[in-house]
Amino acid sequence: MPKRVDANQKPITDLLREQGCSVQPIHELGDGAPDLLVGYMGRNYLFELKNPDKPFSRRQLTNDERDWHKRWKGQVNVVHTIDEIWVILQ
Repeated sequence: MPKRVDANQKPITDLLREQGCSVQPIHELGDGAPDLLVGYMGRNYLFELKNPDKPFSRRQLTNDERDWHKRWKGQVNVVHTIDEIWVILQ
């Protein structure tokens, strides 16, 4: 079952694209896949977005997301804001 989209996904996606990133939402893959695949300066990044406006308990990884993160052999980052993403991209 595809997961819900956090309210911060569209503004973050728009800002990344404005700054020259390629952005592919991949949350619809389901099974705990992260929200965004981002290409920047020849590198690829996976981001799981969590909404900082939600209570802490609602910002935790779901069971499917935890399982996906455990199985994944590459990098994936859990972020809340565009600022957190820029720290990783730099």
